[in-house]
Amino acid sequence: NELIIDPNNPQVVYVALWEAYRNAFEMSSGGPGSGIFKSTDGGDHWTEISRNTGLPKGTLGKIGLSVSGADSNRIYAQIEADEGGFFLSDDAGATWKRVSERRDLRQRAFYYTRVYADPKVKDTVWVLNVNIYRSTDAGKTWKPVNVPHGDNHDLWIAANDSNRMIEGNDGGATISVNGGETWTAETMPTAQFYHVITTKHVPYHVCGAQQDNSTACVSSQAAQGGPGGSGGGADQVFYSVGGGESGYIASDPRNPDIFYAGSYGGLISRLDRHTGQERAINPYPDNPMGYASADITERFQWTFPIVMAPADPGIIYVGSQHLWKSANEGQSWAKISPDLTRHDPKTMGASGGPITKDNTGVETYATIFSIAPSARDAGVIWTGSDDGYVQVTRNGGTSWKNVTPKGLGDFARISLIEASPFRAGTAYVAANRYQQDDFKPYIFRTDDYGETWTAITNGVASNDFARAIREDVKQPRLLYLGTEHGIYVSFDEGANWQSLRQNLPDTPVHDIAVEERDLVIATHGRGFYVMDKIAPLRQGGIQTTTGFHLYKPEDALRGLDRNVAVDYYLKQPAQKVTMELRDGQGKVIRTFTGTPADADRKPPEPGEDENGFRRPPEPHPSVAAGLHRVAWDMRYPGATDFPGLIMWAASSRGPLAPPGAYQVKVTADGQTDTQTFAIKREPHVLKDVTDQDLREEFDLAMKVRDKASQANDAVLLVRGIKAQIQERRAKLDAKAAPVAKALDEFEAALSAIEGEIYQVRLQSSQDPLNFPIKLNNKIAALQGIIESADVRPTEQAYSVFRTLSNGLDEQLGKLDTGVKTKMPPLNQLLQRLKLEPIKAEPLKTEPVKTPTAPQ
Repeated sequence: NELIIDPNNPQVVYVALWEAYRNAFEMSSGGPGSGIFKSTDGGDHWTEISRNTGLPKGTLGKIGLSVSGADSNRIYAQIEADEGGFFLSDDAGATWKRVSERRDLRQRAFYYTRVYADPKVKDTVWVLNVNIYRSTDAGKTWKPVNVPHGDNHDLWIAANDSNRMIEGNDGGATISVNGGETWTAETMPTAQFYHVITTKHVPYHVCGAQQDNSTACVSSQAAQGGPGGSGGGADQVFYSVGGGESGYIASDPRNPDIFYAGSYGGLISRLDRHTGQERAINPYPDNPMGYASADITERFQWTFPIVMAPADPGIIYVGSQHLWKSANEGQSWAKISPDLTRHDPKTMGASGGPITKDNTGVETYATIFSIAPSARDAGVIWTGSDDGYVQVTRNGGTSWKNVTPKGLGDFARISLIEASPFRAGTAYVAANRYQQDDFKPYIFRTDDYGETWTAITNGVASNDFARAIREDVKQPRLLYLGTEHGIYVSFDEGANWQSLRQNLPDTPVHDIAVEERDLVIATHGRGFYVMDKIAPLRQGGIQTTTGFHLYKPEDALRGLDRNVAVDYYLKQPAQKVTMELRDGQGKVIRTFTGTPADADRKPPEPGEDENGFRRPPEPHPSVAAGLHRVAWDMRYPGATDFPGLIMWAASSRGPLAPPGAYQVKVTADGQTDTQTFAIKREPHVLKDVTDQDLREEFDLAMKVRDKASQANDAVLLVRGIKAQIQERRAKLDAKAAPVAKALDEFEAALSAIEGEIYQVRLQSSQDPLNFPIKLNNKIAALQGIIESADVRPTEQAYSVFRTLSNGLDEQLGKLDTGVKTKMPPLNQLLQRLKLEPIKAEPLKTEPVKTPTAPQ
């Protein structure tokens, strides 16, 4: 349990041994194997000091040790024993005395029992438990220290500065630089989720219960405005839905703001988010805290299942050792099964001991651990117990049959059963026996209601035990498997598995939720993860039989989606990949090109436009071997722009594509493939909007874009002519004063027009506060007004557009008149001086494209 090196003499080492074990139904802390040992020669030889004067007699349990950096003779020990407590030695462990018996320092000894001596101050010492305690008088008195979270397990104190500390608790890690007076927020993604569900909100919410914290739900997609922006707010905020740290969550599909959430002790709460009313609806509200499994009337596991019936959304199922059913939101419950567990008496005793009992509910055993009602047949319900039984009813609970797979060892935990969403007789089982030192994955499939089972583990590492299995909701026989070390996918009903970890850390995946277009997982230690738009998986994964493959994109939803994901596979690297987005008639909308040189592109530099209005960089399709994704932002090409263009509350990006049919064509070194997809109106978000409304929005936005292009094209033309004027003027001598004057007058006229179209004094993003914006900015800003929501434009948007268009047309007319009437006589003067005439050509410039990393 502890290995402590004397900070002043590394040859002196103390070790605290701990005899303990834990399995699925009990744990034990203490025994003859526990004790304290000391070495003075770096570990070559050891002397037991567990029974030295002053230490407790009898059975010892967990022991925490720490040596003071200020005085190596001072040793602190927190000892689990009948006569345990907080001890110190001032002679390097030769003799000891107990200085505190406080229960709050040593409660739940197996879970805590950690001691830390201040490296600089001899009498200052810390003990970690539910709270953190500090003593400045060598343990005689203690004061709690406020930290961001409870259940504290580890502490680091800088050897050269006792004010610098890092503390670890069940909420994560936190830092103090003032000796524990204040601590940083716990912002690292370390949530330990037991299960995950998704709701029927649009966009869907992701929910789960996190160990030693609350239940937590969050929208799968932030609002368009971002945190704190328009439409933002609660969409970016996690919220609790009742229950507690360990339970399942269920959301009513008819009203997703009605939540059922569980916790240990058989607690179930019903929360109505609209009213804020939360009530307990426990099927059997008799609190079992502190009792052995055999003494509990209804045995609800630490994380007992709560499941809505997919074939009848008004039905809720929960499990103790019995299956319970409610048809009235928990107002009453019916027991619809006998005891569906093995309920072996030897597995149902008290947990803990021989010193301290610990009956929290974690070891409550012989319980239903998984419930899987069929979506195809309301009478079919599967259950799996934590002691190894799989049971099924085909008549809604009137009769049950034990259909446990024969290849499953005794007392396996049936971690999760998945009833196939396509076939009533098909189910999948993910089970494990790791608490019996058996780390093999146990995964099974049945197609005949459990009469026969097939083991489906090929491709899963032999020591990567299974926790969750789900079938895809759209593609039959496409399976996902959560294990202790990640996630797998199978395209053939589990006959073969392959890793789907991608960028996922090595972390336990406790549950999986399959959405209409996404895959969502609950990890036990790294929070929630979402894999967006899993069309390539539903289309068979990587197509290794061809050198190039383009997947059919998922249809995009206006009002919800921000891009169309285009996925393609290259077996070998390519020299050039071209992607064309086309409308339903095959007309090219956007073209993206990728070459090997794009791999060296630098990340985009921030522009000078106001934050949030910068034109996004163009994507470059990857030419590397492998599976790639390009995200088309559903926008048409943007307006003309030019170097140094600065606008306020405006962008030169293109209009959003309206609902309709579209195509994508990808060419890789001569190999070409085309797929079709659609952009559709999301019917929930845009329930009061028609496709025609969005077409009118698009049409006006296109007119705005074209008018903005006219304005910026005019600026480029003016600047192109002015550059020629300046070049010709530089070649004039003093005798050509009349020509110079004519050039000056023409340049001044052009500058006046340019100044009405664009605010030429702008040099930084906040300059418009000092120098008013002009026509091109005003016109471009209208696009943001028009596209501020997916809806038909306002009448005032049309009106202002007409006004601004007329103003621009007036300036364009002046420019056209000037070019046609003033340039010819001016060119005659230049030709007499043998100088090249001025041409009506825009300033030559490279297209404005911010460098970007390859997609």
